[in-house]
Amino acid sequence: MLCAVLLATLTACAPTAPARSTSSAVPPPQLDTPVPRHAGERTAVFAGGCFWGMQWVFEHVRGVQRVEAGYAGGQASTARYGIVSGGGTGHAESVRVSYDPSQVSYGQLLRVYFSVATDPTQRDRQGPDVGTQYRGVIFTADVQQARVAQAYVRQLDAAGAFDRPIVTRIQPLTGFYPAEAYHQDYARLHPNALYIAVNDAPKITQLRQQLPALYRATPVTYSP
Repeated sequence: MLCAVLLATLTACAPTAPARSTSSAVPPPQLDTPVPRHAGERTAVFAGGCFWGMQWVFEHVRGVQRVEAGYAGGQASTARYGIVSGGGTGHAESVRVSYDPSQVSYGQLLRVYFSVATDPTQRDRQGPDVGTQYRGVIFTADVQQARVAQAYVRQLDAAGAFDRPIVTRIQPLTGFYPAEAYHQDYARLHPNALYIAVNDAPKITQLRQQLPALYRATPVTYSP
């Protein structure tokens, strides 16, 4: 089911049962990236369902400077929505998060990802959206990001943070390709659309309630 097609009924777009029975955030990572000695922007790329909601969630995170919806995991030649939505390109709908590491760490972004942005126990789907293009992937930019992400998944599984095993993949980033302009900030610009209201708006509420220290009420907005 394409996230670009607004669903006709609440039943059709009702999310699957949550993988956690608690309303609290998952524990913070025991291993995290250090605060850099020199200021500078960092980036992180995450996939975990339709990029509309992922983008909106991370735009509400303190320290995030920009979030771009796009495609990762496939080739540049097939990074177009009309092809990716067929599920055969290897791409996953993703977001590239640019952030200030002196304000928010990579590990804290991962905590947002696992707590509210996605259900990491769903394989090749997310809620009503089914297909490999909606799979959960942490695309790591370097060895340090990979080490932190792998350690965090082991930590969460060992702690029984979810009722089912985490199936989110961790793999090196080979390229990120921005999505078409009409996808950027879609959820923020269309909060009352049925798909957004049912599947994405609750995530913003969860972020505010579960991780108040990381939440900011006024989100950053996309700029090309």
